[in-house]
Amino acid sequence: MNNKKPKNVFKEGAITSEFIGNSIYKHQTKTSIGAHNIFLGQVRADIVDGKTVSVIEYTAYEDMANNKFHEIRESAFEKFDLTCMHIYHSLGKVNAGEICLFVFVSSPRRKIVFEALEYIVEAIKADVPVFGKEIFEDETHQWKQNT
Repeated sequence: MNNKKPKNVFKEGAITSEFIGNSIYKHQTKTSIGAHNIFLGQVRADIVDGKTVSVIEYTAYEDMANNKFHEIRESAFEKFDLTCMHIYHSLGKVNAGEICLFVFVSSPRRKIVFEALEYIVEAIKADVPVFGKEIFEDETHQWKQNT
């Protein structure tokens, strides 16, 4: 792995469609790229014990989480022929239906972006210390269990 400094991947609140669209737009000048793949994690209005989730409030051990995101990023660049990769995760409150995780990978070839994206998202879910408190419509809450 190289000695790049970990980037802060966190954004306050939901990740907007404008932000996502602008990220895609910026890559049109990179003509060595032949394929992009995107994962958008969206807050679900799950029903738990008869109550509907309306918001997830995300918290994290930010330094530790940014280091883990960095490790995943560097590992993916070592394993796959990627041109670019961007990861953004929400902090704070994100309403049901809004985007909380945005992962964007680019490569000269399409098969690589599919494999890389799955690897990255699974590693994020397994290893990054980000926590979500599910807030229900009645304002009660519980900590979300990743599945």
